[in-house]
Parts: sequence; C-alpha cells; structure tokens
Amino acid sequence: MTKQDKPRRIYLKSTRTWVEVDEEFYRSYMRECDATRKRMQYHGRCVCPKNKFWLCDTDCPACEFRRTGDTLSLDSEPTDSGYSLLDTLEDPAASIEDIIADFDELSQLLHRLGELMPEAIKVGILREQGLNESSIAAELGIPRTTLRSRLAKAREQLSEEYPDIL
Repeated sequence: MTKQDKPRRIYLKSTRTWVEVDEEFYRSYMRECDATRKRMQYHGRCVCPKNKFWLCDTDCPACEFRRTGDTLSLDSEPTDSGYSLLDTLEDPAASIEDIIADFDELSQLLHRLGELMPEAIKVGILREQGLNESSIAAELGIPRTTLRSRLAKAREQLSEEYPDIL
C-alpha cells in the first residue's frame, strides 16, 4: 500500500469520531487548519502541542488550547510614539463650533416660525401633550382646516428658507 492509497481520516471533536475522507479533501482541510493554527500561534492565541495537532478544527473560540495572546486593550500603556490606543480613537462628540452653529440656526428657525405663526409654540406644546389636530384647533379657538392650512403655509415657507433643516 502506497502513501497515497492510505485512507485519510479527520477527527470530529463534536461527535468524537473519525471520518474517512479522500486525499484532496484531507489536504485542503489540513491546509486551512494549519494556516489558522500558525496564525493563532504567532499571535500567542494558540498553545496546542504538536502531538495534539490532529484535534485542530479551526474552532478556536471553543478550543481548550486557546489563550488571549496579544489582544490589545484600550487601557494598554502608551507605545513608543507616546500615544495609547485610546488616543487614536476619533471622538464621536460634535465639536463646540458645530453645536453653536446648530443652536444659532435653530434659534433663527424658531424666531422665524414665531413670525409666520404666532401660535406655533402653543401648537407644539399641545402636540407634545398628545392632542390631535381637532383638539388643538378647539383649544386655539379656530377651525381645524384653518390650523392645517396655517401649518402647511408655515412649513412651506420655512422649507424654502431653511432647506438644510427641513
């Protein structure tokens, strides 16, 4: 029996059984296992001894030989450049300039809304309380259709003046 005629077997840890496979499948499977194991060993995440390589199935998170390795932490000490990993992260918070610009633009928008529709603030407060259009119109002492048309006109005018916001 030549080496190529020899049956190839792969161990399945999940069922604890051996499965016979053809030469081509065995080579591709072992190539993937070896590459994964070597990459994990290089980073210190695998300490599988050579006599246990047959157990490798590339399921590293479930492997008994898994270690943390060179995983970086945000709390790690600064590198040679003087920066820690945390220093290199982008701050997701808006800059103070953006906040002030947005506040100014919103203030202008609300001032203009007050000019176009003086009862707009009261309408907003009533909507926040959960009232529908009919109830809001009754509270303001105007017909519902009048309220709707005023809101539509104000919205149209503001969307022309402030296209980036509305």
